[in-house]
Amino acid sequence: MDNKEKVIKTFKESEEPLNATKVSQLSGVEKKEVDKIMKELKKDETIYSPKRCYYALKE
Repeated sequence: MDNKEKVIKTFKESEEPLNATKVSQLSGVEKKEVDKIMKELKKDETIYSPKRCYYALKE
Protein backbone atom coordinates (compact mmCIF):
# COMPACT_ATOMS: atom_id res chain seq x y z
CA MET A 1 0.00 0.00 0.00
CA ASP A 2 1.50 3.34 -1.00
CA ASN A 3 1.22 6.54 1.02
CA LYS A 4 -1.67 7.91 -1.04
CA GLU A 5 -3.71 4.76 -0.35
CA LYS A 6 -2.87 5.02 3.38
CA VAL A 7 -4.09 8.64 3.47
CA ILE A 8 -7.34 7.77 1.64
CA LYS A 9 -7.88 4.78 3.96
CA THR A 10 -7.40 7.06 6.98
CA PHE A 11 -10.08 9.43 5.67
CA LYS A 12 -12.44 6.50 5.00
CA GLU A 13 -12.03 5.16 8.53
CA SER A 14 -12.55 8.53 10.20
CA GLU A 15 -16.02 9.64 11.23
CA GLU A 16 -15.01 13.29 11.42
CA PRO A 17 -13.03 15.70 9.23
CA LEU A 18 -9.26 15.57 9.72
CA ASN A 19 -6.39 18.00 9.38
CA ALA A 20 -3.01 17.04 7.90
CA THR A 21 -1.39 16.55 11.33
CA LYS A 22 -4.09 14.09 12.44
CA VAL A 23 -3.93 12.22 9.11
CA SER A 24 -0.16 11.95 9.56
CA GLN A 25 -0.53 10.57 13.11
CA LEU A 26 -3.22 8.05 12.15
CA SER A 27 -1.67 6.84 8.88
CA GLY A 28 1.99 6.85 9.92
CA VAL A 29 2.88 8.91 6.83
CA GLU A 30 5.13 11.97 7.27
CA LYS A 31 3.20 15.24 7.52
CA LYS A 32 5.15 16.75 4.61
CA GLU A 33 4.09 13.81 2.43
CA VAL A 34 0.49 14.02 3.72
CA ASP A 35 0.38 17.72 2.72
CA LYS A 36 1.51 16.80 -0.80
CA ILE A 37 -1.03 13.97 -1.12
CA MET A 38 -3.87 16.10 0.27
CA LYS A 39 -3.03 18.80 -2.28
CA GLU A 40 -3.45 16.20 -5.06
CA LEU A 41 -6.69 14.90 -3.53
CA LYS A 42 -8.10 18.45 -3.31
CA LYS A 43 -7.20 19.03 -6.96
CA ASP A 44 -8.92 15.76 -7.97
CA GLU A 45 -11.87 16.71 -5.72
CA THR A 46 -11.52 13.43 -3.81
CA ILE A 47 -11.60 15.38 -0.54
CA TYR A 48 -13.35 18.61 0.42
CA SER A 49 -13.16 21.02 3.33
CA PRO A 50 -16.28 21.14 5.52
CA LYS A 51 -14.49 23.57 7.86
CA ARG A 52 -11.26 25.54 7.67
CA CYS A 53 -8.12 23.36 7.55
CA TYR A 54 -10.10 20.14 7.99
CA TYR A 55 -10.89 17.71 5.21
CA ALA A 56 -13.15 14.75 4.56
CA LEU A 57 -13.76 12.35 1.65
CA LYS A 58 -16.51 13.30 -0.76
CA GLU A 59 -19.40 10.84 -0.53
